[in-house]
Amino acid sequence: MSKHRATVCLTFDFDAISLWIGPFRATSPSVISRGEFGVVGVERILKLLDRTGIKGTFFITGHTADTYPESVKAIVAAGHEVGHHGYLHENPVVLSQEEERTVLEKGLAALDRAAGVRPVGYRSPSWDNSPHTIHLLQEYGFRYESSLMGHDFMPYWARVGDVIHKDRGYEFGIPSDIVEMPVSWILDDFPHFEYVRTETRLSPGLSAPSKVEEIWRGEFDFMYREVDGGVLTLTMHPQVIGRGHRMLMLERLIDYFGSHDGVRFATLAEAAEEYRAAHPKPAS
Repeated sequence: MSKHRATVCLTFDFDAISLWIGPFRATSPSVISRGEFGVVGVERILKLLDRTGIKGTFFITGHTADTYPESVKAIVAAGHEVGHHGYLHENPVVLSQEEERTVLEKGLAALDRAAGVRPVGYRSPSWDNSPHTIHLLQEYGFRYESSLMGHDFMPYWARVGDVIHKDRGYEFGIPSDIVEMPVSWILDDFPHFEYVRTETRLSPGLSAPSKVEEIWRGEFDFMYREVDGGVLTLTMHPQVIGRGHRMLMLERLIDYFGSHDGVRFATLAEAAEEYRAAHPKPAS
């Protein structure tokens, strides 16, 4: 059981340009400039976190680290955690095991070049893990990952060796050495806010912050009442949350969460290590 009534983790996926030229294959300067705004968003986020004394977790693609090393340095200098987020925001599901390994190594090298950091946490671009992802994370010494959705407010041990059967029950694998810090699309700013239109996709986004604030407050309220020691993980993107009216929403949420007794803000690494210490990995 956690010594804290509840934990809130503010996490930021610093995709910048990589999202648009990677999975969206953009060549338009207008579309690419949407990623450039992520640098502006990072500056605003760092100011807010400094003012509130909160340490956040930034999952950064290798391409972002190579393109905006000064922003990555600023994040590290402010004492925030940096996690791995692919290189060009590649979805591991479409990669071979060796291609996924190459992306993992390229991302590690870029983060090291930019700011001399070696992350202990990983978040898959698009929140899609391949059958090889957890094995690779173990091999490269990661401590936790944050891409799965098997719970809402409680970390758990990520599994390896699951087998999909369509003619009988799903076959669960065994616990790995990786702590899972679960996520949810409803706690992600991108689908709520970001307008994306392609030949195969229409995401209307553009929600009012009041709607998102209501949802995020409600999730916190349930966790605070029902899940002792729960962890609320918010996933935000500097190019999305960094808009002025959304930053005001984030400020209000921070004040709201912090007004409750026994609530602390933490990095995902801190919360994952606390879970690891309190919950020994089950026998295989």
